[in-house]
Amino acid sequence: MSFHEVQRLLHLMNVEMDQEYAFQLFQAADTSESGTLEGEEFVEFYKALTKRTEVYELFENFSADGQKLTLLEFVDFLQEEQKEGERASDLALDLIDRYEPSDSGKLRHVLSMDGFLSYLCSKDGDIFNPTCLPIYQDMTQPLNHYYINSSHNTYLVGDQLCGQSSVEGYIRALKRGCRCVEVDIWDGPSGEPIVYHGHTLTSRIPFKDVVATVAQYAFQTSDYPVILSLENHCSWEQQQVMACHLTEILGEQLLSTTLDGLLPTQLPSPEELRGKILVKGKKLRTLEEDLEEEEEEEELESELEREQEADPELEAQLEAEPQELSPRSKDKKKEKVVMCPLFCPPVCCEVVVQAPISKPGPLLFPKQRSKPILCPSLSALVVYLKSVSFHSFTHSREHYRFYETSSFSETKARSLIKEAGNEFVQHNAWQLSRVYPSGLRTDSSNYNPQELWNAGCQMVAMNVQTAGLEMDIYDGLFRQNGACGYVLKPDFLRDVQSSFHPERPISPFKAQTLLIQVISGQQLPKDNMSKERSIVDPLVRVEIFGVHPDTTRQETSYVENNGFNPYWGQTLSFRVLVPELALLRFVVKDYNRKSRNEFIGQYTVPWTCMQQGGPVLRPLANATRALAVLLMPSSCPSPGYRHIHLLSKDGISLHPASIFVHISIREGLEGDES
Repeated sequence: MSFHEVQRLLHLMNVEMDQEYAFQLFQAADTSESGTLEGEEFVEFYKALTKRTEVYELFENFSADGQKLTLLEFVDFLQEEQKEGERASDLALDLIDRYEPSDSGKLRHVLSMDGFLSYLCSKDGDIFNPTCLPIYQDMTQPLNHYYINSSHNTYLVGDQLCGQSSVEGYIRALKRGCRCVEVDIWDGPSGEPIVYHGHTLTSRIPFKDVVATVAQYAFQTSDYPVILSLENHCSWEQQQVMACHLTEILGEQLLSTTLDGLLPTQLPSPEELRGKILVKGKKLRTLEEDLEEEEEEEELESELEREQEADPELEAQLEAEPQELSPRSKDKKKEKVVMCPLFCPPVCCEVVVQAPISKPGPLLFPKQRSKPILCPSLSALVVYLKSVSFHSFTHSREHYRFYETSSFSETKARSLIKEAGNEFVQHNAWQLSRVYPSGLRTDSSNYNPQELWNAGCQMVAMNVQTAGLEMDIYDGLFRQNGACGYVLKPDFLRDVQSSFHPERPISPFKAQTLLIQVISGQQLPKDNMSKERSIVDPLVRVEIFGVHPDTTRQETSYVENNGFNPYWGQTLSFRVLVPELALLRFVVKDYNRKSRNEFIGQYTVPWTCMQQGGPVLRPLANATRALAVLLMPSSCPSPGYRHIHLLSKDGISLHPASIFVHISIREGLEGDES
């Protein structure tokens, strides 16, 4: 490879290097003095090109001879910088065994520069705390104590007006960890219900295909419960078909009664509901009435069995004559489900729910207000998730039960947070809430889920087919806890007596100061591969999403013409009042003087899942620079020097693209934001 070819390669690698410096590296590698690089010569040139100056300086700060880290030196690094504490000695041995490339180094318990770099670039050196990756939270609390990964109009893979409906929407949602999927069902041809966005031009798919898809993919990513949120617009007859498909296709997966057959006092936990599919929808009666009738039916069956055993002739008589006994019909305190007479006007076959009548009389104009058509066999499949209309928080407390759930548009939910934020928090501590996008979002755009999470809303439904900032935040929260689709809410959002107000957060929540030194970037991709001659000018933006006072962003300056190994060495400072709710997003962008900066990559992590480091930030010498986006929740931080491995707009890994940072979190509020 000639020097001219090397220059062309550097350009393809997204780096513009001083020609004189590049020629020095070329000559140093050309040991044969042939004017070209062959075999091992090119390897040496590449090593010189990719040398991480900032990592070498960090290595030399702890290495006595600059060649290796002894076991004690590596333990010092882990304790002082990575804040590993008492486990540092055992961890050092484990990391050397895992990342030191030479067998002799492993035997002598030393770490070479190559081994040190391998460690820093590994999952153990990642910003996302590895202890938060598997399921680490308590999964035995009631469902309403968790954020639940939820999808809106899951069947759509495009826009809300003319988009395609497909079972692929359910496959994608379930594979990415969604635990609540939505199904809009309407009357279809040949007596088969169909799924589509009603009164639009979206295409239509059979309901039974959706159910079969959910049965197949529900537990491939997570074995925690899946919620089928049914929007039922079907006639009585097709509701019976729906109930039949649900019971026959889902089989044992479908939860059709309480777990132990007894009346619960709270919602079951994700752990208790493993491998189960729950139906959320309208219900004719209360759970108490259902269980009471089941108990009466069981008693009646037992009584009949005893009588049959005592009198064989009775058994023959019962087989010959249809049994018309109904335990429910004998209870005058219960509601009755009756059919309208055949001479009913156009609303023929509507089901009305009414109290028992003491005297015979016409059923055409009952005093009670009629409800929408609802088939008892479908109603019976709704157990723990009965959908009810929301009137006010006072009304819910006085009239609703813990297994009843209300849905809110994003606009209504935001309004309630502003008007009665604390009441909303208390409401969500005992009852489930579902929030869905505004009907004006016909392009399937998304809203920021964070402000709804701040109020404890569990099922914040998103248009998961639309990538962008909002889905970065969403995926960032649910990346933790084994990506199982359930994340435990902070304790102050699980307390029905909580004083927390998401718009006006006050103590006793511990404020923290976050210091992020953005050091360097590695092998950042071009934002537009079609611009052959362009080289990125990367900058890093750090964004925090949480309660309103905590939501902010800062960015570094841009590095000109270097996406291969940019260097910033800049420190950003943030003050956070409620770290338990904060998410941290790192975004790398390509600076553009004339128009909007172009997105390169991202990564999101919760504050509580972020590895944080020691208080000392050593300024590192000049090197080069990086480009990408990273989102993280703020509750599991990994201390010290960490790499952030960037993701594309669609959440796909951009390996080996990353940025190198130092994280430090301190208790209390210190200094001003810089």
